[in-house]
Amino acid sequence: MATLVQPAGPFALGTFSAPGGSAFPGLVARERVLDLRQAMAWEPSDVRAVLERWEEALPVLHTLAHEDALEWQPLAGLRVHAPVEPRQIFQSGANYRQHVIDLEVAHRSPDDPRTVEEARAEIAAVMDRRAAEDLPYVFIGLPTTIAGPYDDVVLPAWAEQPDWELELAAVIGRPAYRVSVEEALEHVAGYTIANDLTDRATVFRRDMKAIGTDWLRCKNAPGFTPLGPWLVPAGSIADPGDLRVALKLNGDTMQDESTKDMLFGIARLVSYISRTARLLPGDLVLTGSPAGNGIHWGRLLRDGDVMEGSITGLGVQRTRCVAEGAGA
Repeated sequence: MATLVQPAGPFALGTFSAPGGSAFPGLVARERVLDLRQAMAWEPSDVRAVLERWEEALPVLHTLAHEDALEWQPLAGLRVHAPVEPRQIFQSGANYRQHVIDLEVAHRSPDDPRTVEEARAEIAAVMDRRAAEDLPYVFIGLPTTIAGPYDDVVLPAWAEQPDWELELAAVIGRPAYRVSVEEALEHVAGYTIANDLTDRATVFRRDMKAIGTDWLRCKNAPGFTPLGPWLVPAGSIADPGDLRVALKLNGDTMQDESTKDMLFGIARLVSYISRTARLLPGDLVLTGSPAGNGIHWGRLLRDGDVMEGSITGLGVQRTRCVAEGAGA
């Protein structure tokens, strides 16, 4: 069942189901949900179908959000699924200045002659040069990792160091191919919350270090990307570059950082990705994780842990970790 946290703006989109019923695209407004299959003329089967006609749909959604004489359902009685099923997931790595500094210090070689303070200062200088002169670092994730915002997260038996990474996710509304930084945000329909889980033990290949990172293994287990609860239209978010990203583990705050700490903002990420790939409606652009991951705290995820993630204006997701074979 849904957690009643009102998103920013007059409405948001989501995917819902009643007990025993099939999932449907819904409009969320004032703790109520409207089935868009019945309310919109073209009877969209899912949220991605709404995004396919986003420019046409947006003014209709604004009107529907204020129509009280429609068949609204109480949000509290519905199951909330991931708001959208993407065809493509683009993930930005090493995109928060403080996060990268923390990771680099944590992974220093035992014989590194620098003090922690010296290492942090050198890495910080590299990050500043990178933001000014270099390109984003983006890799690709699988849609099968997507899970609902309140679903249990199954920790695979092979994952020795499962970790959290709460992130702001941009949702594409207009196809984007070779768009400029100045044009990029015109292709973003809205924003949602993603927890991009990672098994730290398998990030780097142990058998062939020259290959480097193994994103398939460490990030793409089923359910490793809890998404949602809502897709909040971009027009309801005043500045995506100034949102608070916070994650609590069993009630204790682990991540609490502003998206101001991003090295590459959303416009630069979307533009960069579009130079190579064609972004499609419903696709996700994950913008990277701020400081405060488990590897920093020396506390990785285990059976029974509860993660609660929030981003300003986008609601709250709450997921429980279950060890593989332990049962949901």
